[in-house]
Amino acid sequence: MPSFTLLKPRTLQHAVEFLAKFSTDSTAVQILAGGTDLLPSMKQRLFTPAYVLDVRGVEELKGIRGIAGHGVEIGALTTLSAIEDSGLIARSYPVLREAAITVASPILRNMGTLGGNICLDTRCLWYNQSLQWRKSCNFCIKKDGDLCHVAPGGTKCWAAFSADTPAALLCLDAEIEIASPSGFRRVPLKGFYTGEGDRRFALKANELLTRIFLPEKTAGYHGAYKKLRMRGSIDYPLAGVACALKLKGKMVEDARVAITAVNPAPLLVANAEHALIGREVNEHHAMVVGELAARTAKPLTTSLLTPEYRREMVRVYAKRAVMAAAGLN
Repeated sequence: MPSFTLLKPRTLQHAVEFLAKFSTDSTAVQILAGGTDLLPSMKQRLFTPAYVLDVRGVEELKGIRGIAGHGVEIGALTTLSAIEDSGLIARSYPVLREAAITVASPILRNMGTLGGNICLDTRCLWYNQSLQWRKSCNFCIKKDGDLCHVAPGGTKCWAAFSADTPAALLCLDAEIEIASPSGFRRVPLKGFYTGEGDRRFALKANELLTRIFLPEKTAGYHGAYKKLRMRGSIDYPLAGVACALKLKGKMVEDARVAITAVNPAPLLVANAEHALIGREVNEHHAMVVGELAARTAKPLTTSLLTPEYRREMVRVYAKRAVMAAAGLN
């Protein structure tokens, strides 16, 4: 582990003050929430911050609260196991629970947070390696080098965003709150990600994700999440599909489908709703959504599984997610 100075704020204001003082650039401070991803990455020297801001003691960033007429507010430090165990989330936003329960193992879900999952680092076969391994390959465009081994000659990092819950949150029209020395701002989650593997989200060095908001309008949507991984537990997704449907009887009144782990950012599948709204879900409609999802997916050789296989599994899992959300399997 590289040496660093540990900062331990007890209030949100104190945390923001630390960021204002020490975040001289984007690499000076790393924020520690659950630590399940950050600490292993620091051991691999993927991050070598001068300061680690441990926000686990900031109680105001924890908890799930229903707000009458507005929906639900979730603190960024709320653990994934708390999402899994919440009756409110299970009843009103089941697709989020479906995604949360697929993350890693129960022990890691007890540590990992929703905010940390939203801000998870992108992953690549050429990036998530030891310092010695990366040095032997002359590094990569994401860390210490200027070459993309996935797309040689390209100037863009294609490391894949590999978190589960953001796909579900996109289906729910979630918004997030960001704190900084200048105050708070609230933005749609879909505008938070840049689509670039090395600069994955629009968060400044002195900013901190504080809360997630789920609107009342998407409460009660039926949901499902399907995940491809190398092992049946523990692993990051190599492809993930979330689906949320508003049903009246068997008829679809609204629909959203989102994918993760096959692009540098989680993405809503454009036009998926047009294949479903005003219809009773059947296998054909689900297959159409699967095709749209596969077209949206742009997997490259960022994992041991081939891009062709991952794209095909997006097609398959999108179909299954739609059918499951409609209660058909």
